[in-house]
Amino acid sequence: MKIVAVNWQDLENPQGGGAETHLHEILERLAAWGHEVVLLCGGWPDCPPRATRNGVEIHRVGTRQSFPFKVRAYWERELKHRGFDVLYEDINKVPLYTTRWGANRVVAVVPHLFGEAAFQELNPVLAAAVWLSERPIPWWYRGVDFQAISESTGDDLVARGIPRERVIVIPPGVSFDYYTPDPAARAPVPTFAYLGRLKKYKGVDLVIRAFAALPQRDAVLEIAGAGDYRPVLEALVASLDLGARVRFLGFVTEAEKLALLRRAWAVALASPKEGWGLTNVEAEACGTPVVASDSPGIRESVRDGETGFLARHGDVPALSAAMQRLATSPALVAQMGLRARTFAESFTWDRCARSTEAHLQQVISRGG
Repeated sequence: MKIVAVNWQDLENPQGGGAETHLHEILERLAAWGHEVVLLCGGWPDCPPRATRNGVEIHRVGTRQSFPFKVRAYWERELKHRGFDVLYEDINKVPLYTTRWGANRVVAVVPHLFGEAAFQELNPVLAAAVWLSERPIPWWYRGVDFQAISESTGDDLVARGIPRERVIVIPPGVSFDYYTPDPAARAPVPTFAYLGRLKKYKGVDLVIRAFAALPQRDAVLEIAGAGDYRPVLEALVASLDLGARVRFLGFVTEAEKLALLRRAWAVALASPKEGWGLTNVEAEACGTPVVASDSPGIRESVRDGETGFLARHGDVPALSAAMQRLATSPALVAQMGLRARTFAESFTWDRCARSTEAHLQQVISRGG
């Protein structure tokens, strides 16, 4: 197949995250299996405009702000003539409506849609713009086949008007040969971790408040990631008099991330909506339980009572109680960690990529 993928960012972008990891794990395997794969994405200041990563030809256009205004012209000028079999659009921010670009056929992959959650992160004007940008998806993408990364996202698409028969669910994988348990690395005191962007909608403030309610004065919360919400979170920590018990690690390398996942007694995630919760499964692959909101997407990457605990979103006492159960029982942490590892091993990137390959070939074979 000749595949051109379109996404706002690539994995080397400083703003790259779980959606970019998901896309690259698929594209790089497709390239290794002999398909021609091009990724058209946005760039960042002073980035190389062209690159090749594990067989994927990368074209970077503009920046995060200018990409949606420049990308179609670049497509018309540089790529459209190459006769790709399929355009594979990753709709993980604002849709680019690539169905208007004149590609042979379009397949859309959707980690999740913001919906009303946009109003929890952005100012009212920008939130309304994001919300409105998603409303025409059923019309502009009519007749298009969709890949959702969770049943929750699939149900969301159907509720918005996408025919059920046009939606296939392909869960992500996890690099469980890299994310492996190391019981000797577990911290000697109850240690909780958050890994992800420091954005308002991620609910890190809920994690901090739940942690503050723990009676264990030796417990530690480590927060890894960067984002514009960090000053607010630091002020919250100071107001709760948590002192050095909450540590902001900033951006961490992959090696530092692995070490954090292994030493944590649990990873915490309290956002109202996720496509899947890749960090949850990475933690579980390390034999580390998860404490999280019972939110769309997240509830599929955590088995409540088996690989971690789910609490009603926004219920800080319930979240704290779940953390407390683990903080008082290293044996429970170990038991859940064993079940978590087994659960994580059921998700492989090869399976994810093979399912994607088969779906794309099916769409192409139908023609039209």
